[in-house]
Amino acid sequence: MTMLSFRVADAEAAEVQRWAEALGVDRSELMRDALRGHLVKLRSETDVSHWDRQPLTDAELSVSEVADWGPAEDWTDWDDAAR
Repeated sequence: MTMLSFRVADAEAAEVQRWAEALGVDRSELMRDALRGHLVKLRSETDVSHWDRQPLTDAELSVSEVADWGPAEDWTDWDDAAR
């Protein structure tokens, strides 16, 4: 694991501390989660441009038609089996 260090405004640092205390986590964990979430967002934006440049083929799109079939069997009568 690599340590990253950076400066933030005092008001932002205080807000991070308040959120960490409210959530019952360390500041570091809160910041790691925030960074991870932001990186996921950035990667998803890159994915969009990739799919725009190279859309799905007809063969790949054909799988989406399966979702329209609905469930293969009606399992609602098993609803009480776990009780």
